[in-house]
Amino acid sequence: MANLTRTIGLMSGTSMDGVDVALIETDGKEKIELGPFGSFAYGDEDRALLRAALVDAARLDDRIARPGTLAQAEAMVTLRHAEAVERFLAERAIDRKCVDVVGFHGQTVLHRPEQGLTVQIGDGAALAARLGVTVVHDFRAADVAAGGQGAPLVPAFHRALAARAGFAAPVVVINIGGVANLTFIAPGEEPIACDAGPGNALLDDLMLARTGEQMDRDGAAAAAGRVDRAALAALLDNDFFAKAPPKALDRNAFSLAPVERLGLEDAAATLSAFTAAGIESVMAHLPASPTLAIVCGGGAFNKTLMRELADRLPCPLADANSLGWSAEAMEAEAFAYLAARALKNLPLTFPGTTGVREPTYGGVIARP
Repeated sequence: MANLTRTIGLMSGTSMDGVDVALIETDGKEKIELGPFGSFAYGDEDRALLRAALVDAARLDDRIARPGTLAQAEAMVTLRHAEAVERFLAERAIDRKCVDVVGFHGQTVLHRPEQGLTVQIGDGAALAARLGVTVVHDFRAADVAAGGQGAPLVPAFHRALAARAGFAAPVVVINIGGVANLTFIAPGEEPIACDAGPGNALLDDLMLARTGEQMDRDGAAAAAGRVDRAALAALLDNDFFAKAPPKALDRNAFSLAPVERLGLEDAAATLSAFTAAGIESVMAHLPASPTLAIVCGGGAFNKTLMRELADRLPCPLADANSLGWSAEAMEAEAFAYLAARALKNLPLTFPGTTGVREPTYGGVIARP
């Protein structure tokens, strides 16, 4: 299609499992051609370094500072993203000269919008120099500086996909990564969006601490357990869930303390219910009940979590793959789309998605 930008999106989410790479072609509006996707895992040492960086980042009050392990982690993140792009292009025989721009989200190590602070590590200029391709990075800072929550950023892409699909009634797109977020889309209306709760983060932390595994694969541990109602109530006893959208939170906003006394399976079941209940809590704040909930992100592959959601939501549930979208590639595709919008000087965030006062432009452009 003419006048489309060929763009690669990169995402390393709060679950810290690796680098996702997606290629799309888009006009930055409603014309979108979805292309190939690849995922490249971090090694155990990389994940350990990122977890150490999260600890060091908790003390930050300057988003540019890189104390402790943060400088080492930033160099590692930049290198792993460069390697991921190079492998992705080589494995698919794609000439990098045909790529117009790369959207590089980086690794979030701190997100405290109430303090005007959001930190994503990753050197966009260094990535552009190595790849020889223009890179758009640091997507969240402009929104936070303008008084927004800086998250979620994917609603612009969700809205474009919904328009492309031609939905005639309201739908909600639920992305369950380390943090869960959702976008409410009604035809002819501006989207409403927010973070909804912990997503996979607490469950991943539980599995790593108790078993050494990175996740509860397929929700197997949770399926073997029972929800502890007292622990669930303690987890939900948080002012965040009563707030109306837009709202955002940090990966480490919640604690495993309420489930520490439980066995593995019961703790996993309770945390899965917590994620679903957080998403359910947003429904009361929407202007209308959605006719369909479309789920993407790693949580879409957790069968126990999907059952919990189906039991709690007021509408049918579908995974993104059933619509010809990609549950796994969604966030990487979104940052490809946002990079194209940044190049075309189109806004990335909106009052209904981050609480910013007016549509806000974002992203820093680094040219090779």
